[in-house]
Amino acid sequence: MSSVPAVTLNNGVLIPQLGFGVYQIPPKDTRQAVLTALETGYRHIDTAEMYGNEKEVGQAVRDFGAPREEVFVTSKLNNGFHAYGDALSAFARSLDDLGLETLDLFLIHWPLPEVGDFTETWKALEEIYRSGRAKAIGVSNFQRKHLDRLFQETEVVPAVNQIEVHPYLVQDDLRAFGTEHGIATEAWSPIAQGKVLGDPVITAIAERLGRTPAQVTLRWHLQRGDIVFPKSVTPARIEENFRLFDFELTAQDVAAITALDRGERTGPDPDTFNWVP
Repeated sequence: MSSVPAVTLNNGVLIPQLGFGVYQIPPKDTRQAVLTALETGYRHIDTAEMYGNEKEVGQAVRDFGAPREEVFVTSKLNNGFHAYGDALSAFARSLDDLGLETLDLFLIHWPLPEVGDFTETWKALEEIYRSGRAKAIGVSNFQRKHLDRLFQETEVVPAVNQIEVHPYLVQDDLRAFGTEHGIATEAWSPIAQGKVLGDPVITAIAERLGRTPAQVTLRWHLQRGDIVFPKSVTPARIEENFRLFDFELTAQDVAAITALDRGERTGPDPDTFNWVP
């Protein structure tokens, strides 16, 4: 196993704090990118039905040859399958496409507040969880009001909430609310699609430490306790993003990066995003 620290989820499942994301990696490139990541030391792969590359992720995990329990695999429910029965069927397709008997983590990708009732969707995930086919279940892009509805109308507290987090959108209130309720935060778009890499605060810290701005930003995430999964198809960048555990930021560094918050999203607003394929 790699030297990546693990976060203990609210049901006792361990998830590596650093993973590898495959969002926007074309299917033809996914198998090799995931294999490169696994060979580098990553043991946590984050995919989704919506990404269209679950089959290639599963192939890479099998080709790598490590015991199944050593590789943590996450996928997410596509937006078109929020009805209870549709969610169950979609999960079964994900397992089939991945070629796996169980998933380590399965998420509702978006709450879609104007499309349907995400509490019905969550009850389908609860059934999946109770069946043992997913070791943990969670949500993605849920705001506090969405989580409050789940608390009131369902039984299982989400293990994670995967949300957009980076130095220009630090989401401290939502992260703290998650912590209060035992929900781990996973950070997507961790470098704001590259927008933060030229920020003078981050570049100055990187220069002082002899690190890249991306490494400094990813280290900031880790020291704040978030789970993060950068993505790349470039072997050198995949390796660079993994080299985060032989240096530390000072408390002043972390505070200075956190102070860059602008409330600036790179992706959709979960309160208004209702796209269904």
